[in-house]
Amino acid sequence: MSEIFNFFFSQYKEYATIDIVLEIIAVVFGFLSVWFSKQNKIWVFPTGMISTVIFVYLLLKWGLLGDMMINVYYFIMSVYGWYVWTRKVDDTHVTPISWTTAKEKKTAIAIFFATLLFVFIVYKTFDKWTGWVAYIDTITTGIFFVGMWLMAKRKVENWLFWIVGDLISVPLYLYKGFTFTSFQYFGFTFIAIFGYFAWKKNLHKPKSTS
Repeated sequence: MSEIFNFFFSQYKEYATIDIVLEIIAVVFGFLSVWFSKQNKIWVFPTGMISTVIFVYLLLKWGLLGDMMINVYYFIMSVYGWYVWTRKVDDTHVTPISWTTAKEKKTAIAIFFATLLFVFIVYKTFDKWTGWVAYIDTITTGIFFVGMWLMAKRKVENWLFWIVGDLISVPLYLYKGFTFTSFQYFGFTFIAIFGYFAWKKNLHKPKSTS
């Protein structure tokens, strides 16, 4: 039992207590954010913003630029998403859940490849392109950028990107030595699967007025 514990948590011996506490708090708010998203509740954004601010601080401190950029982007898109979700499309209804249009699919593809290029340039500039992890970081960043953009626009397909990105992130963060964050993405995967079906079901309901 102790060997299993050491495998998952031995790296935390070298971390400052405050950083461990902050990571746990960020994980808790991250879970809340994804859960509220599944429930189609506006609280997805304030809880997500708390989580991302903490992660930006920690990831910058730990030198994980790709992961930090993801969280900076999450924060920016949370502000945008908060606006979109509360924007009235007519006198009584706010932006509804919907499928991605053909135009939006093209935009999503453009965001993905633009993100790959951007992350590559940043990694090269800061001499972080040092191994296979950089390739995985670049791909997951592109996936999450598209997923967050689609979520902000209340598109059902956002969950598919979260599922793929979360599955990649579970072993990736475990490898990087951030067990709590890895557990977070493991939980995110299941919530994202349920979220996808919940949002599909929501399409058949009347438009929300709140």
